[in-house]
Amino acid sequence: MGFADLLDNIGGLGRFQLIHVALLSIPSLLMASHNLLQNFSAAVPKHHCRVANWTWPADSQNFSLSGLGEQDYLHAFIPLGKDLKPAKCQRYTEAQWQLASHNGSLDNATGLETEPCLDGWTYDKQEFTSTIVSEWDLVCSQRSLKQMSQTVYMGGVLTGAVIFGGLSDKFGRRAVLIWSYFQLAALGTCTAFSPSYIAFCVFRFLTGMAVSGVILNAVSLKMEWIPTKSRTIMGTLSSFCFTIGQMVLAGTAYCIRDWRKLQLAISVPFFICFLYSWWFSESARWLVLSNKSDEALKQIKRVATINGKHAEGEKITPETLKFHMHKEILSSKTMYTALDLVRTPGMRRITICLMVVWFSTSFAYYGLAMDLQKFGVSIYLIQVIFGAVDFPAKFLSTASMSFLGRRVTQGMCLLISGVMILANIFVPSDMQTVRTSLAVLGKGCLSSSFTCVYLYTGELYPTVIRQTGMGFGSMMARVGSMAAPAVLMLDEFLPALPGMVYGAAAIIAAVFAFLLPEMLDIPLPDTIEEVEQQRGNRKGILDKKLKKEMLPLQEVKEKSEVKELKVLAVKMTSDPRPPPSKSQPN
Repeated sequence: MGFADLLDNIGGLGRFQLIHVALLSIPSLLMASHNLLQNFSAAVPKHHCRVANWTWPADSQNFSLSGLGEQDYLHAFIPLGKDLKPAKCQRYTEAQWQLASHNGSLDNATGLETEPCLDGWTYDKQEFTSTIVSEWDLVCSQRSLKQMSQTVYMGGVLTGAVIFGGLSDKFGRRAVLIWSYFQLAALGTCTAFSPSYIAFCVFRFLTGMAVSGVILNAVSLKMEWIPTKSRTIMGTLSSFCFTIGQMVLAGTAYCIRDWRKLQLAISVPFFICFLYSWWFSESARWLVLSNKSDEALKQIKRVATINGKHAEGEKITPETLKFHMHKEILSSKTMYTALDLVRTPGMRRITICLMVVWFSTSFAYYGLAMDLQKFGVSIYLIQVIFGAVDFPAKFLSTASMSFLGRRVTQGMCLLISGVMILANIFVPSDMQTVRTSLAVLGKGCLSSSFTCVYLYTGELYPTVIRQTGMGFGSMMARVGSMAAPAVLMLDEFLPALPGMVYGAAAIIAAVFAFLLPEMLDIPLPDTIEEVEQQRGNRKGILDKKLKKEMLPLQEVKEKSEVKELKVLAVKMTSDPRPPPSKSQPN
């Protein structure tokens, strides 16, 4: 009897659980908005050097300047790039009016002296009214600061996972979740009023911490109030909220083209989440393990009443509660640390392989998802497509895990995604449909990889250290998401270099995934000793197969021994002299 049986007695997946999961899942619709907001708030509009107040040429009669359009006028100040569009980071030191004339030849532009954009830039506001790039001129020599802001945000997510994970174990899931909602709402709103780039990064870092606090504690509260048999379906349904959130972000960003207003639109709703989060019940598991059995009993009776099981709830006493949670209480007294993840050979192999898989999956995922403008199509459309592909991807990965196994699914998802990313490098930029299709397939495979690795990690690690293993994997994913934006800066040296790095990382991770043991139809291990028995190529299972294969040989050996004994018996019968005894002296 465990706590899961107690939940079944008070309604199982009842009214309370459905309301509880729904209220905890609603904020997930906006979690994707914060993680992927950079695609829109830091989008790079078309731009060129700002044209200073040049004096109209005195010899303008020598040029045909009448009827000039804006683009023709720019030719006198801005050189053309390789794509025959105005250069983004250079301008002529002196106005070249002969290039603005319809009769002037652009061939005469070669060799003319240029200089950086000393007076700033002019931005096209047709697609984006305002972004942090246009507001703080994060272009040309400052373009790396655009990617740096996303790295800072992901650094906050990583820091939040460490800090809020520890705080939730000490102060409870509910208290830390309520604070995280408030911090996310307040600091997300402050981000919209950032007076400078430095202030923006500071607020984004603190917002990232809050996002991590919301995700970690919401998942814990969901799982700890849901019966075991319902966790898989409820976990899958909850994961689709993040998928839908990607499409919600595209629609919101399409309607709101100003980055400050967009930031407010995805932050203010968390004040509502903060208000209704006071309704949540603290995890009864955590309360009992924290020696707060009376409060745990109170919460259990509340849940029973909401589920229409008031009578069953009243029957539960502190002694009954401790009896149901006897196993959890005993396991909590044994201390395990992160060192136990690598202390033994089997655990060490699992941890190293999962470390690479978690890092590379997140690394390649955010490498694709955070650079939508490179595909040359509407970023609003590509964001919707990237979100929609997750639906079939997650269904296919779930089916594959059930029939082909976890190891094959995990390895093939990473391998295919890596091949898609590398193949995209060789597709010309004008073949937008092909490039987008390959990217969508790659992103779908990476989403499937995420779905698989969450389940796979929980199955590979034993019960006594499962949460520590999941936390370590989540930390590696955060490191990967931090590194992904930084790698995008490598395109200054070679445009194809980021894609090469992302693709290679996914393929290398696929190799490590194939080194993991299969867990399809394998009982979950409870102790590290059980993991060691299952390590490598399933030594226990192979021993059984080996014994079965060796059985005929064993039978032959036994028959041979029987035959020898019969021969010896015949000899002893024909020779009545007894054999010499070893105890007799020579």
